[in-house]
Amino acid sequence: MARSIKNTIVTAKVEATVGVDALPTGAENAVLVSDVSITPLEAQAIGRNLIRGYFGGSEQLVGPSSVKISYTVELAGSGTAGTPPAWGQLLQGCAVAEGVLATPARVEYMPVSTGLKSLTQYYYDDGVLHKALASMGNCTLSAKVGDRPVLRFEWTALDGGVAAVPNVTPTLTAWKKPVAMTKANVVDVTFGATYAAGALTGGTTYNSTGLELNFGNTVNFTPMLGTETVDITDRESTATLEMELTAEQEVALMADVKANLTKSVALTIGTVAGNKIIVFAPAAQLTNPRKSELNGKRLIGYDLRLVPVNGNDEWRIVVL
Repeated sequence: MARSIKNTIVTAKVEATVGVDALPTGAENAVLVSDVSITPLEAQAIGRNLIRGYFGGSEQLVGPSSVKISYTVELAGSGTAGTPPAWGQLLQGCAVAEGVLATPARVEYMPVSTGLKSLTQYYYDDGVLHKALASMGNCTLSAKVGDRPVLRFEWTALDGGVAAVPNVTPTLTAWKKPVAMTKANVVDVTFGATYAAGALTGGTTYNSTGLELNFGNTVNFTPMLGTETVDITDRESTATLEMELTAEQEVALMADVKANLTKSVALTIGTVAGNKIIVFAPAAQLTNPRKSELNGKRLIGYDLRLVPVNGNDEWRIVVL
């Protein structure tokens, strides 16, 4: 009988001990995904290169191998301010700490360099279960006009085995509907604002097509004779945006580019408590200015290098 890609279920849970199966369930840990894919065995092929008196290849040996998984989830709040959203657990597998704070009630996500966490992920492919242990990954936040805000994940994991088992039944009620990226639902890209306790103050807002933020994690699978590990060993966070600028604004920002200046950048998605998200970077360096067009309008695009100020603070995602 034919199997269907629509009959895919992913579950994920933070591991208490790295590489030890955390046993994610459909009832508690199901992930609402789109654009999902898996490389169930990314193996190093070991050639034998045998010479046997005639032409022809030799079978290869399967060397060290890992699992690769990618998918997209929607960026929305939990519905209640101060309650972590369903995707918060996924961010913790990307070298990110989750903090639940009061006054006002909010959840903040910021990068970390120590105490990293890993996930166990179960990938049910219409009757075939792939177990991915010690999962660590990279994430890209995309919030572009005319689209839904999303988080795109790319995971590397240890192979926890494969088995023919029925799909679990997922409970997806924790996953809430995002707002559409429209004028009514956002406060557009703002340079020069200050963030404190769940609020942005000051700054200049620019007309843009939205923002993409790449965490920039370096994720490595390292096989050795005694161990196999997945590690995040570095991070260089970047972003991209395109804006409609006046002539004076374009000239002023070009001067900032040439002077290697940094400035804060922020974007607010949503207007209602329980589904409002602030993306904030305190020190963004604009680089690589470029010109583009949208329906005949001149736009100016930039790459942004998001650099730490005091360490592990190059960006934060605040859920209110």
